[in-house]
Amino acid sequence: MSDRREFFNTAFKGLCLCAGGGFLAALALKAEDKYYLRPPGGEDEKRFLSKCIRCGLCVKACPYDTLKLANLLDSPKNGTPFFEARKIPCYLCEDIPCIRDCPTGALDKKYLQMDKGYNQLKMGAAIVDSISCIAHWGIQCDACYRACPLIDKALKVELKHNDRTAKHAIMVPVVDNDVCVGCGKCERACVTEEPAIRVLPRAFVLGSVGNHYVKGWDKKDENRLKGVESKKKIDDKKAKDYLNDDGGLL
Repeated sequence: MSDRREFFNTAFKGLCLCAGGGFLAALALKAEDKYYLRPPGGEDEKRFLSKCIRCGLCVKACPYDTLKLANLLDSPKNGTPFFEARKIPCYLCEDIPCIRDCPTGALDKKYLQMDKGYNQLKMGAAIVDSISCIAHWGIQCDACYRACPLIDKALKVELKHNDRTAKHAIMVPVVDNDVCVGCGKCERACVTEEPAIRVLPRAFVLGSVGNHYVKGWDKKDENRLKGVESKKKIDDKKAKDYLNDDGGLL
């Protein structure tokens, strides 16, 4: 009788473990695979995850309740801090308390050493959807432009010809992602049902030129060519022949 009781107890415990594991797996699968933004200084995801100990001190330090710790229903790694710009953007505190209170340096402290480091953050990149942006329709709207803390630098308004009416000009938002810090205030201010301007992780949307191209008009970039020697010789005659070859006649 005791053996039978033991068997049922063991079987019941096994069923509970399976059910619990299945429940946790279901929660993980329900987590939407969507983009998210890291706190200031956490833009290098690989570096950030290697140093973050999920202590939550950055979340506590934020005076605007922008940051929150991910749970099983969120896309980021469980227990790591992130924010959603449409709900609460980053308000770019001058002393950047989230970075200041990070004990491991997962949030890069180099921004604390910079002059106005809060204006040099790179949390994300703002992207405008010209199809759903009502400014592109010709309706006057500059909500995102007015909300930008780096107005006329990160976010500008440009005049364009209205092709629909062929008479009027329209004013449309244009983002300079070399300057944009990715705070998300523009996304929060957007008046459309789903934001026509979104802040996405920079790795999602920005390319990389590499080292093969140089901005000849930029002295700083051109300095990269100093001391560079090229052993490859260009055959001028061959180049001219190629340019003048009309359908392989030469």
